[in-house]
Amino acid sequence: MKNIDRSKFLKLIGLSSLGLISSGMTASVLSNFGGEESLFSSPPIRVAHLTDIHIESGIEAERGLASCLNAVNSLNHKPDFIINGGDAIMNSALTYSKEKIKKQWGLFHSIFRSENSIPITNCIGNHDLIGWPIAKSNEKESKYRAMEEYKINKPYYSLTKGKWKFIVLDSIQCKNSIPGYFAQLDEEQMNWLKDELGNTPQDNFICIISHVPILAICTMFDSLFTKKRHRRVSSSILHADAGELTSMFYQFPNVKSCLSGHIHMIDHVNYLGVDYYCNGAVSGSWWKGNHHQFPPSFSIMNFFDDGKVTREIHCYNWNQSAKISVTQN
Repeated sequence: MKNIDRSKFLKLIGLSSLGLISSGMTASVLSNFGGEESLFSSPPIRVAHLTDIHIESGIEAERGLASCLNAVNSLNHKPDFIINGGDAIMNSALTYSKEKIKKQWGLFHSIFRSENSIPITNCIGNHDLIGWPIAKSNEKESKYRAMEEYKINKPYYSLTKGKWKFIVLDSIQCKNSIPGYFAQLDEEQMNWLKDELGNTPQDNFICIISHVPILAICTMFDSLFTKKRHRRVSSSILHADAGELTSMFYQFPNVKSCLSGHIHMIDHVNYLGVDYYCNGAVSGSWWKGNHHQFPPSFSIMNFFDDGKVTREIHCYNWNQSAKISVTQN
């Protein structure tokens, strides 16, 4: 990589105004698309990772999502596709009716239709499921309804773009206590994942997408699970089967990166040669500003033909007066 001075580097990655440099985030962002010259010789597959949108009726959420999509679609080097990392809708209260949830889905689809022209693929999050916080919720019905909204045939699947295979996982499993979910792959999905990894040519590369992180250091600072100086990391914020998954990935050196959301914070962990990116939240603190030190944002992931992956973090003007056209079906 060509040598560049620190001030130019900070300008290129767009982090100097975030107050996040001390988090070590600069190490995971190495792209300067839109600048005077490129740091890389060949164009990558560019993917916009938008996660934890949490759309609901209201000026902040509706204008916020529109502003985010305007920012993504206005990039000089437009992404090849969008990955929605899950939690498209708010659906956060036990009292939410099916009618209210249906209206939130209507807003999500309508704003994407009016403000976005980029293909999108979707990953199921816990907020996408009806009754997700309740113990013994109807998992099959919830999954079916989410799949119907996202227009996917299975809650986990893969797609191939160039030299890269993108594997979308279903993190969310039901349990009989509150919250009524935890993050883990069931046996059928685990076997399917092993087959997907084994059937991928060794000269192709793999990116794993999950709603809940498989590995993320920011889970140590989630306020719900921090008490004084004692911390516990719950299986509702980190995959319970992280050990099994990381060991599996180690057997396949072409697994290069994992993307997640859920925590509304941003970090980058490299473990056994795999880069784990937790990519914040479009909604920030559920449309109330920053979540801890992390503002509403989206990430652009660059996937190169030699297996390299870089990240650009974009903090957009979420509370600006965006023009939106919302039509409910």
